Amino acid sequence: MILLYEAESKGIPPADVLAAQISPVDELTAELVAGVQTHQAQLDQEIAAHAKGWTLQRMPSIDRNVLRIAGYELLARPSVPVAVVLDEAVELAKRFSTDDSGRFVNGVLSALVPVLRG
Repeated sequence: MILLYEAESKGIPPADVLAAQISPVDELTAELVAGVQTHQAQLDQEIAAHAKGWTLQRMPSIDRNVLRIAGYELLARPSVPVAVVLDEAVELAKRFSTDDSGRFVNGVLSALVPVLRG
């Protein structure tokens, strides 16, 4: 999440942030960053369509990136159970974003499950 947040804040591709890391990045992190970058247009379209009353630009950056990561996992990592994806995303949002972010992320992801996993 932090790598995607950094990329978005700096306006550079996530792959550039990944390549600039001093310490080696674990395999899962590299996959998630690359997957989000590859599928970002589709993920953003679906997130925007299911975030009732919110535009992508209006969402807190943390929420937007948590939704992208979880959306990618729903789309491309079928071995990860839906409940695990949702639980991890909600916990990240609660810990690092606003007081309402956990509920918001849960609601959007719940609506995305049939679209991205179905």
